[in-house]
Amino acid sequence: MDINIRRAAREDCPQILTLIQELADYEKAPNEVTVSPEHFAESGFGKNPVWWSFVAEVENKIVGFALYYIRYSTWKGQAMYLEDIIVTEKMRGKKIGKLLFDRLIEEARDKKLDRMCWQVLDWNEPAIHFYKKYNANFDAAWVNCSLHV
Repeated sequence: MDINIRRAAREDCPQILTLIQELADYEKAPNEVTVSPEHFAESGFGKNPVWWSFVAEVENKIVGFALYYIRYSTWKGQAMYLEDIIVTEKMRGKKIGKLLFDRLIEEARDKKLDRMCWQVLDWNEPAIHFYKKYNANFDAAWVNCSLHV
């Protein structure tokens, strides 16, 4: 199987959004995806992009993606923040997630970033196991917060 990892393009947005919905379904939050296709595309490919992504293609079909943005810590400086990584269910177990994650690490190094951060749900054992293979640090001391304004 030939797997192509490449930077996402604006025309990939509909397929990426389909995978985002698949992720929301998997995370038991099927109604939480409320971003419009227009806003999503503009946020990644407009005049001032705030996110970047890599996609994994098999036979010209996107079967996975990893989306990140740059986060800033007053203590540590810039870091890559991995917002989402997903491989469609039928393509899991074929090392596509590893290829995407490795490409993110390469991107972080190219951008001279020394950290990559992300969140994982405490019940998502497959993802936790995947990240442990990379010797990722898990920090239970922080509580997630948000406010709708």
